[in-house]
Parts: sequence; structure tokens; C-alpha cells
Amino acid sequence: MKPINVGLLGIGTVGGGTFTVLKRNEEEITRRAGRPIRITAVADKNLELARTVAGSGVRLTDDAFSVVADPEIDIVVELIGGYGVAKELVLKAIENGKHVVTANKALLAVHGNEIFAAAQSRGVMVAFEAAVAGGIPIIKALREGLSANRIQWVAGIINGTTNFILSEMRDKGLPFADVLKEAQALGYAEADPTFDIEGIDAAHKATIMSAIAFGVPMQFEAAHVEGITSLDSVDIAYAEQLGYRIKLLGISRMRTEGIELRVHPTLIPAKRLIANVEGAMNAVVVHGDAVGATLYYGKGAGAEPTASAVIADLVDVTRLHTADPEHRVPHLAFQPEQVRDLKVLPIEEVVTSYYLRMRVEDKPGVLADITRILADSDISIEAMIQKEAPEGASQTDIIMLTHVTIEKNANAAIAKIEALPVVQGRITRLRMESLQ
Repeated sequence: MKPINVGLLGIGTVGGGTFTVLKRNEEEITRRAGRPIRITAVADKNLELARTVAGSGVRLTDDAFSVVADPEIDIVVELIGGYGVAKELVLKAIENGKHVVTANKALLAVHGNEIFAAAQSRGVMVAFEAAVAGGIPIIKALREGLSANRIQWVAGIINGTTNFILSEMRDKGLPFADVLKEAQALGYAEADPTFDIEGIDAAHKATIMSAIAFGVPMQFEAAHVEGITSLDSVDIAYAEQLGYRIKLLGISRMRTEGIELRVHPTLIPAKRLIANVEGAMNAVVVHGDAVGATLYYGKGAGAEPTASAVIADLVDVTRLHTADPEHRVPHLAFQPEQVRDLKVLPIEEVVTSYYLRMRVEDKPGVLADITRILADSDISIEAMIQKEAPEGASQTDIIMLTHVTIEKNANAAIAKIEALPVVQGRITRLRMESLQ
């Protein structure tokens, strides 16, 4: 059969991996897709790099718009990244009647509603498996494999940089700044790691998973986002003593009042499988009412793992590109007219449990005052460590784990405890999830 012609925009790490895997596994991919899939045009500002990776037989250009305008191109693969020119190119490709495959989580989290509406109107597909968790087929699982379920919550380690840093901080007892430098030296962190360490990258991905899990629009602007820059290695050690690990989680949960959508460092019981995901690996737990908890684990980044997801989308689009648009899997799993505009709850309305660490004066009655304030706010204590003050010292640490409560109650109680004369400085507060 006539090959499907692909225009590749960006031939960096993922683009190069896509070109390599597609060529290496050409026969197997053709057997699955039913026809050959060939990259016939590559756009990149670095033509020398494009020539080195793509070789001869492929049209090379530094003008990406010429590729999306090429009438011979059936599918455009966007691997440029960012919100700017990538958005223009994707919308222009859709306008020109071309299907789009993208790994651009930021673009979809921020502008996905506009992009999917344009694709729906034009009758083309936008596929984005590679946008979340690299080579892990979590989008496919949420859109298709779990379609019998009412999804109750999704929680994931979806940023390899931060997971590597947290794993090293726990293993070596080093402070955040030292491990960040190590991560940069090893290539796990960018020279400017802001998107990773501040939780923004994870929030982009959590936004996409939330939209598919619950059939709601992309609502990145409403997500609560915290990174790991202020996390102290002492809290990682205390969590370990209490039987917990700290991970940066992207969490989305359906509640009667709306949806929780949040990214922050989270204590997880050490016995959970996801708590034992180390290094730069990713993992996502999805809980459905029929299937229970399902875990998806693998490499969340890298040339070939991400290329695996890009090419899986190419195969899907190749199989379905001639099908009636009504018979294709909807972009957000639910039929477009069934997507519900549910609100994202403010963080003050989140219901979870808490880890609290406070530095207090080592004198009688302190603990009684603290527990009384918590009780007055309907917050009960699950576990506690009270450290002995070092010889000659007048202050010590108290660490508490609470039962589930609403965040605004926890905030009010913490403010009252911090106002006690015997409490020194701010209380360290981390959220906890049982993931059951």
C-alpha cells in the first residue's frame, strides 16, 4: 500500500530517536500499521544535525511551515516544544487537514482545548502519548484500556529529574542543592531546571491525565503546583523512620464537589510499589471503580523510550486516518459533547493527611498545647516522634502524622501552633497519601 508520509518538526533527542527506531523496526511497524510509515521531510534550525541523523532521501529544511503546508505530508510530528511557534505549527497543520502527533505536554496543558476543538472541526486526529511519562502507555490506558471504569484518582511520579534528586537525597543524606548539581553533571537535570524542580513539568502532565481520566477540559491554570526546592533532607530521613518515602506526585482525584489537581512532595507508605520507584524512572497509579489500582512503570524520558510512544501514535493514526472521525477514539476519551466543565477545587478544599515537623522548647506541657490545638480543629494524630534534645540544648523536634482532614483546617491549626511562644519558627508541613 501507499506509504504514510510523515513530516518531522525537530530532530533533537526525541526526533532523532524517532527517526532511528522507525528505521530500525520498519518491517515490524509496517506489519502492525498495515502500510509503511516514512519520514519524508524534516524541519530543524540545525540543518547539519538534521543531515547527520536523517541522511539522504529525506527533504531537509529550516522552514517548518513549509512542511505543514506540503500536500504530500499526511502526518506532522511536532517535537519542537514550548508554547510559541509550536502552537502556530500545530494549528496550521490541522487547518491544512493533517493529523498531528506531538510530545509537547506544555502546549497541550495550556492550549489543548483550542487545539482539540480545531482538530474536531477539521476531522483530524491529534495524538499525544509521548506527552506524558515517556515510553509508558498511560494515555492509551486511560483513554481505552480503562474505559469501562469510573476513574476515581490518578497519582504519578511523572518527572524523572525530581525523582532522581529525591532518591539521591534519601540514599546519601545530601541536601537538595548538592544533589541538583550531581543531577546536572549526569545529564538528568537541565542547566535551567526550573520547570522540573518547581513542579511545572509534572503539573503539565497531571493536567493532561486529569482531563482524560475525568472527561474535563484542560485546566492547567487551576492546578496547585509545588516543587522540591525547599525540601529538607532531614524530613526525608524522618519520613523513612516512620515508614514513608517522599516523592513528587502529580495527583488528580474526583470528588463530589469537583476535582483535585495538584503537584507537591508527598509522603507515601514505603510498602507501596510506587514508593519504591527510584532514580529517573516514572510510575503512575490509576484507580478505577471496577479494576481497582493499576500501576504503570517505565522510563519517562530519553530518546528511544519517548520515540516508542511517538511511533505508537503514528501507527494508530495510520490505522485510523481513513476512518470516519465519529468512529475514532475521542481526544479526551469522552465524546466531545460529553466533556464536563467541572471545577478544580482550590487547595484549601483538598482532603488529605499531613506530616508536621516543628522545633519546640524542651519543657513540660508543650505537647499538650499542640495536641489541644489540633483536637480543636478536628485533627487527630496517627503517629508521632518526639526527639530527645541533645545534651545542653534547649530545643527539640516533634514530628507528627495526622489523620485525614481538610486543608483549611490544617492551615488554621498550624497558624495557631506557630503562634505558641514555645514553638520556634515555621512548621514544616508535607501532605501524605495512602494510595489505596
